[in-house]
Amino acid sequence: MLRITQLKLTIDQPIEALREVIRKKLNCDSDDFTYTIYKESIDARQRGNDFIFSYTADVEIKDEQRYLKHKNPDIQLCVKNAYQLPAHGYLYLKQRPVIIGFGPAGIFAGLLLAQAGFKPLILERGEAVDERVRSVEKFWQSGILNEASNVQFGEGGAGTFSDGKLTSRSKDLRSHKVLEEFVRFGAPKEILYQAHPHIGTDLLRGIVKQMREEIRSLGGEVRFNTTVDEIIVSKGAVKAVRCGDELIDCETVLLACGHSARDTYQMLIDKQIAMEAKAFAVGVRIEHPQALINQAQYKQYANHPRLKAAEYRLAMTTSKGRGVYTFCMCPGGNVVASTSLAEHVVTNGMSYHARDGVNANSALLVQVSPDDFGHSLDAGIKFQEQLEKDAFIAGGSNYQAPVQRVEDFLKHQPTQKIGSVQPSYPCGVKGIDFHTLLPAFICESLAEGICAFDRKLKGFAMDDAIMTGVETRSSAPLRILRDKDSCVSLNTEGLYPCGEGAGFAGGIISAAIDGLRCAEKIIEKYDPEELK
Repeated sequence: MLRITQLKLTIDQPIEALREVIRKKLNCDSDDFTYTIYKESIDARQRGNDFIFSYTADVEIKDEQRYLKHKNPDIQLCVKNAYQLPAHGYLYLKQRPVIIGFGPAGIFAGLLLAQAGFKPLILERGEAVDERVRSVEKFWQSGILNEASNVQFGEGGAGTFSDGKLTSRSKDLRSHKVLEEFVRFGAPKEILYQAHPHIGTDLLRGIVKQMREEIRSLGGEVRFNTTVDEIIVSKGAVKAVRCGDELIDCETVLLACGHSARDTYQMLIDKQIAMEAKAFAVGVRIEHPQALINQAQYKQYANHPRLKAAEYRLAMTTSKGRGVYTFCMCPGGNVVASTSLAEHVVTNGMSYHARDGVNANSALLVQVSPDDFGHSLDAGIKFQEQLEKDAFIAGGSNYQAPVQRVEDFLKHQPTQKIGSVQPSYPCGVKGIDFHTLLPAFICESLAEGICAFDRKLKGFAMDDAIMTGVETRSSAPLRILRDKDSCVSLNTEGLYPCGEGAGFAGGIISAAIDGLRCAEKIIEKYDPEELK
């Protein structure tokens, strides 16, 4: 197979024109070849402000050596490395592996273990996705919260109510395995090569159901509405998990609980499982008109049919050395109510596949560390909870979210009237001054970041842009320590901390990769044929 780079299409050329571009690059008279797109990117740096689509393609053609003789650096021989299921080990496993949590890490760990014949038992505190959607919509409409099944908990994890971004900087071969599995279960094929692939919350809901059914078809079991209250440890090793009055014997637990399972964190702290406090970030969601973002990023090509809703990713360091950045940017999306605790307000963002909403939103976050909130294991959790409680009160104690126009925020004055940007938060909003809610160092950093980002992306500091708070769940406040090679807890044999909740991931792809990584370690150690 040949891998050909630097294949260019103008913004007005359809993707079907790529075949002719490949033919000319090969200097080939024949049209007798097949190709698949390996990578797509947009290059706006060439020919003034023109947009050029740049592709890398893998081509199968007869007499490959003929085309390599020209020594064109854009044409190279390519051998594709496909993901391989690891060979199983030989140790006896008395009980099937237990997975706690059915977000991206738990799903992909469960899928791989099922494919390897281990018939995992998956325990998820939330509901199956269809019931979960109904619970979430009920909360958004009536303020009645299901603390076990919400935007944070339930089938698919927090990623189910998100933009469904699949961007990862990892070159890990597992990354392509994750994308291929998503496509196999119904995601668009384009995610395999796009520079910024996404699925959208509407498509993700169907995909996770299909994954669940394959796990079950391979002998695995998925139990919803099942909270793990305790991991039983004896003599430094896992012995069982307790769910209410039920005790489930096990010797292998893959813990993929997610970053909002605060009761689980407390249980682990009480059991003295090896953990450490870690830095994370807090802030607000910021909304702009999507048309403004399109204009800023695409200029004269804004609204061109070949271009999708524009994105951005911004970062800076303040004059005091603190990091400020945007995160989980949702083109054409909505700000959503994402609390998992009664009388708390938490925000997040999501987009549907079409990304055709009026507003763009993104988390606007400030880095915080144990030096800010304390070094005890529960200090970061308490810091998050206090901000969420204060936001609930500031919003009117009815799950409305506090909001502020950017102009008002920069002038330290409460917002009395919403301007041209209408907040998309579903439970209603109340104008405040965030300087009365957030710590001073957070507000100072946000203000400096907004002004800096406006210099990078024209209009970011527009007067009527809306800030909605608070965003506190960007990543876990703790890391559950594990051995680098075996992925096993440093002081608890049989416990595999995994994914975002364990502090080893930060998004759908990275969490899924970590789920695969931990599942591989179980496969490599044990023989599934020995299971009862």
